[in-house]
Amino acid sequence: MNARKLMLIMSILGLAGTGIAHADDIGPDQAIKLMQEGKIQSFEKLNEAALAKHPGATVEETELEKERGGYVYEVELRDTQGVEWKVELDAVSGKILRDDKDD
Repeated sequence: MNARKLMLIMSILGLAGTGIAHADDIGPDQAIKLMQEGKIQSFEKLNEAALAKHPGATVEETELEKERGGYVYEVELRDTQGVEWKVELDAVSGKILRDDKDD
């Protein structure tokens, strides 16, 4: 993976330059490794699944976390009416676990 693609993925994950991780958050190196090892789906595929629930929306922020006995990919979206949505997906299967308006 080239450096530019890695930085794009880290930016999408909201991990670029933060240096701060919550207890359950997966850091950028580990997230990339999990994806490369095929343990989780690609971030692009997970984003596409979230965006399919809200056509025309844009990705505002993403996060990969270890929870519920597995990996959960959280995507915050803003739809065409300006409404914010939080979509959580199982990072292994791509199944939508949650799709709620974000208050």
